[in-house]
Amino acid sequence: MNYYTEVISKYAQFTGRARRSEYWMFGLINLIILLSTAFIGASLDTSGSGAGLFIYILYFLFALIPSIAVTVRRLHDTGNSGWMLLINFIPVIGPIWLFILMCIEGENKENQYGIDPKNPAIEY
Repeated sequence: MNYYTEVISKYAQFTGRARRSEYWMFGLINLIILLSTAFIGASLDTSGSGAGLFIYILYFLFALIPSIAVTVRRLHDTGNSGWMLLINFIPVIGPIWLFILMCIEGENKENQYGIDPKNPAIEY
């Protein structure tokens, strides 16, 4: 849960680097909350009007910017520009390539985006 609150506290911070654990734990907790809000919204909407969907949409909009920001910081950790996120729009191969980038280990040294988040105390 600490990773989730850390990402939310950096709401729109697109600079710096994010470790794999920060990215994936945020994604996991975010998915659980999204599924929970969808379930709660569906169970509250007994009339079929779609009003229960409001909870889901509200949370989705709240989490959209932090999700993009942590993805950009994760790309920075691998030494790539945040603009690499746009590779996701290439059909089929784009999402696969982005998934691979999210899975590989970050650079173990300081790069142009900041110091190594795994070992911040190491002097370079």
